[in-house]
Amino acid sequence: MPVKKSYCVLCANSCGLDVTVEDNEMVKARGDREDPRSEGYTCRKALQIRYHQHHADRLLYPLKKVGDGFERISWEQATGEIAEKLGGIVAKHGPRSLALVGGGTVNCIAQGPFAAGLLRALGSQYRYNSLAQELTGRFWADGETFGGQNIHPTADSTNAGMVLMVGKNPMMSHHSPQARLVWKQFSKDPDKVLVVVDPRLSETAKLADIHLAIKPGTDALLMRAMISIVLREGWHDQAFIDEHVSDFDVIRPLFEDFDAEAAVAGCELDFDQVKEVCRLFTSRQSCHISDLGVLMSRHSTLVSYLESVFLSVTGRIDKIGGNRFPGGIGSRRQPSPDRPEPWRTVATDYPQITGLYPPNVIPEEILNDHPDRLRAIIVSAHNPLRSYADTTAYEEAFAKLDLVVTVDIAMTETAALSHYVLPAPTAYEKWDGPGMALYKPILEPEGEQLEEGEIFTRIADGLGLIPEIPDVLVEAAGSGDLQEYRKALATYLEDVPEAARRMPYILAKTLGPQLGSTHLASAWGRLRNLPPEIQEKMFQAILDQSARSELAGDPSSEAPEFPTLPTADGRIRLNVPEMTEWLKEIDPDLEKKALQKDQDEYPFIMSAGRHFDYNANTHMRDPAWNKGKTACTVIMHPIDAEKYQLRDKQMVKVITDAGEEVVELEIDPTTRQGYTMIPHGFGLSHQGKKYGANANRLAKSTHRDRIAGTPLHRYIPCRVEAFVEGTSA
Repeated sequence: MPVKKSYCVLCANSCGLDVTVEDNEMVKARGDREDPRSEGYTCRKALQIRYHQHHADRLLYPLKKVGDGFERISWEQATGEIAEKLGGIVAKHGPRSLALVGGGTVNCIAQGPFAAGLLRALGSQYRYNSLAQELTGRFWADGETFGGQNIHPTADSTNAGMVLMVGKNPMMSHHSPQARLVWKQFSKDPDKVLVVVDPRLSETAKLADIHLAIKPGTDALLMRAMISIVLREGWHDQAFIDEHVSDFDVIRPLFEDFDAEAAVAGCELDFDQVKEVCRLFTSRQSCHISDLGVLMSRHSTLVSYLESVFLSVTGRIDKIGGNRFPGGIGSRRQPSPDRPEPWRTVATDYPQITGLYPPNVIPEEILNDHPDRLRAIIVSAHNPLRSYADTTAYEEAFAKLDLVVTVDIAMTETAALSHYVLPAPTAYEKWDGPGMALYKPILEPEGEQLEEGEIFTRIADGLGLIPEIPDVLVEAAGSGDLQEYRKALATYLEDVPEAARRMPYILAKTLGPQLGSTHLASAWGRLRNLPPEIQEKMFQAILDQSARSELAGDPSSEAPEFPTLPTADGRIRLNVPEMTEWLKEIDPDLEKKALQKDQDEYPFIMSAGRHFDYNANTHMRDPAWNKGKTACTVIMHPIDAEKYQLRDKQMVKVITDAGEEVVELEIDPTTRQGYTMIPHGFGLSHQGKKYGANANRLAKSTHRDRIAGTPLHRYIPCRVEAFVEGTSA
C-alpha cells in the first residue's frame, strides 16, 4: 500500500505524517521522520486522523435549508442565490450587517486571502475567529508596550537555563515541536530549572523542579508580587531599564509600594518559595512562557502586560535564553490613506485587534435593535456553536440572522442551523498547509466538494466584484510558462491598478485552472513580489514538496542586537494608562473580596478546556476515534468529593450562570480543592447523537476580558451536584 506524505491539521504544530492509503482511504498514519520540524514525533490525535477524514457526517454536496431539513442543489444555484442575498443585505443595511467567522485557520489555511478578500470587497471589517478568543489580549498588550500587535518576544527555551511556565501544559497541549520529548529532556538536565505555575499538578508540573499550585484567578496578583520582590531585593536589571524602557519611574511605585507578602498569601503560595523563583529567574538565562491558562483567566490582558513588565525589569528581553523578538521589526506603520479607520463593534464597543474581533460579542451584535446590527454571517471552517462561549446565546442569535452560510467539511452544529451549507475538501483532498509549505492532496474528494478558494471566487464573481480579465492574461496562464504569465499580470495591473485589490480571485480564474488549484495559484501570487529567480525556486519547492525543508530554520544562538521598536521613542513602553489603572485593583484585600463573590452558590472554579490525549477540535466528530474510552469527565479532588458525597464515575450535573451539563465525575488528586476541569471538544453531535459534555454551554459570553473580549474559560464559578435521572440538564 502506498505511503504518502502529509501533515496533521488538528493543531498549529502541523506535525508531518506518513499516511498509508488504499482505495482512496486512509488506513494508517504515523509520524514522518523526514519532516524537518517534527522528525517523526506526533501525538495520538494525529495517529487517529483517519477519523477526521472518514465519517458519516462528511459533506458531499451543496445544501439549502428547506423547512426543517436540507435539499441538495447545484453549485450554480448555491453560489448564485448566496451572491444575490448577500448583495441585497449589504445594499439595504450597509456593510456592518455582514461578518465572516473563520476563513483561514489550521485545517484550511490557504483559503484566508479568498474569505477575507470577499469580506473586504463588500466593505465589512467584521472578521471573527478562534485566535480572537485566545490571544488578542496579548496582541493588544504587545502593541502598547512594543509598538506592534504582531511583535511578541518568544521564549528561547532551547538556550535557557530556567523556564518559568505559567498556565501551560505542553505535555498534553503540545503546540511546540516535539513537545513531550523536549520537556522531558529539559526536566532531566541537572543544569536547568523548570518552574510551573498551575492550580493543578498537571502532566508538565509533575516534571517541574518547582510547582506553584496557585489559587485559580490570582495570576495577576502573583505577577505583581514577583515584580515587587525583584525590585525590593535589587535583582532588577537597571542597565537594561535605563537603555531600553521608557517612563519606568512612573510605574515603579505601583510595585515597590506593594505588599508582596500579602499578595502571595492571597495566591495561597509559600512566600519563600516564590522569592526563590524570582532569585533563580534573575540569576541565570531565563525565559517566561504563558498560555491559555492565564490568557483565558480573570485578568487576561493585564497578565500579558505584567509579563512584559516582569521581563523588562529582569532584563530578559531579546537575550539568549530569554524572550526574543521576531526578526524584521520595522518602524511604526502609518495608516494607509486608502484603508478606512478600524471599526469598533456596534453593540459592545470592542476594538479590532490584529484585524479580528472577539467572538464572544457576536450574540449581542445580532440580538439588538441597532440599525447596523449583524444580519448575515459567513462561517468557514469554524463551528461557533461548539467552539465559542455560550452555546445557548449563539443558538438564539443565529436563529435571528437573515442569512447564514457555512463552508465546511462536515455537518457541524453550526452547519445544521445554516441557510446554505457548502462542502469543502479536507486538507488531504486539496492543496493546503502551514504558511507557504503547502502539501499536495493525497486523496480524491468523494463528492462535489470545491476548494474554499474556488467557492469564494464564485461568490465574488456572482456579486460582480471581479474586474474584467483580458484574454491575453488567460492565454498567458494557459501557456504553462509562469514567467510569461508574470509579465502579462504586471501589464494588466499597470492598466487596471484597482485589480490588485481582487488579486486572489484574478489568480484563481486565470492561473487556477492551469495549476488545478485556486490555493496553489494564490501561493504563487504571494511570491510574485520576490525576484523572479527566487519566486521560481520557492514555488518549485512547493510543487516538489520540499518547501517545509526550505523554510525550516534553527533558532540562533548568537547575541541579538536590540531593535529599535516601533514605539514613539523606539523603546519599551510600560506606562500604559489602561493597564496601570487596572493594576490598582490588584490588591490583596480587593482580590479576596472579589474571589469570595457568589461562593455560596458556586463553590467551585471550573476550567472549561482541559487538554489531554483524548480531545481535539470539533472536526474529530466520530467518537470511535477514542476507542470507547470515557474521555469527557469533570475532575474533582477526593476531599471535595467526600464533602459533597459524590463518588468516582457517577454522573453529575455541573451548573453555572450560563447553563448546565451532565458529565461523568472523575476523582483526581492532582487537582486543587475547589477546582474542577472539563475538556474542550466534546458535546458534539454525530449521526444525530450527542456525546460528552459541551463545556461552552457552561460559559457566559459576557464573562470576558474588559480590553480584548477574550472569554474567561479558565475561571468559571460553578457547583457540582449528583445527577438524578429524569431531571433537566
